[in-house]
Amino acid sequence: KSIEQLTGTEIIVDDTPNAITISGFSLIRRHIAKKTLDYLIKDGRIHPTKIEDAVENAKKDIATDIKKAGEEALYEVGVAGFDPKLIQIIGRLKYRTSYGQNTLHHSVEVAQLAAILAEELGADVTLAKKGGLLHDIGKAVDHEVQGTHTEIGRDIAKKFNLPQELIDPIATHHDDQPASLISVIVKVADAISSARPGARSDNYENYIQRLEELEKIASSFEGVEKTYAIQ
Repeated sequence: KSIEQLTGTEIIVDDTPNAITISGFSLIRRHIAKKTLDYLIKDGRIHPTKIEDAVENAKKDIATDIKKAGEEALYEVGVAGFDPKLIQIIGRLKYRTSYGQNTLHHSVEVAQLAAILAEELGADVTLAKKGGLLHDIGKAVDHEVQGTHTEIGRDIAKKFNLPQELIDPIATHHDDQPASLISVIVKVADAISSARPGARSDNYENYIQRLEELEKIASSFEGVEKTYAIQ
């Protein structure tokens, strides 16, 4: 109860041997809870004061890791000049996934692909890199802020006074009519990174549901008595 209260997560202890499940909407909170449990198990003494210390240490560790992850992403892409707070928001993407794909790795990949496309098309390569890196920035806080990740991302970009040519790819990379050439480049790079084999994994429940729906569609035809969707 003490860990749950301090970390904002739910600790589930069931029949699974040697396993504890940490449940919660925020990936960062889940990681803080995990680190807290790691500290406590290593220490061996578990009581309220120890738990408070462990949570504080875990929060500090995660904050340091987030800052480092953001700086490393910028270095890997080869861009500079971002506000330190924005770099920290970028770092938070390390703790976010989409269909099993790590969002920070995906953003770095999109930036690199966007740079290649921009070079081929004679567009601004640095702008394409920045647009690619920031296109999913809204996902860093979408568990805490209302709105879609593109709307949240647009608001973050405006808050940090980013130029309109950077706001456009963030706000319109899922639109049918992207706002600019850089937006089109980022949209294409995003699609390539998401769709490449092995980039994303489906969870078991979604997979079963999809197979059942396929079976229902096939069974709806006259004369079909039984349907099996195998793969």
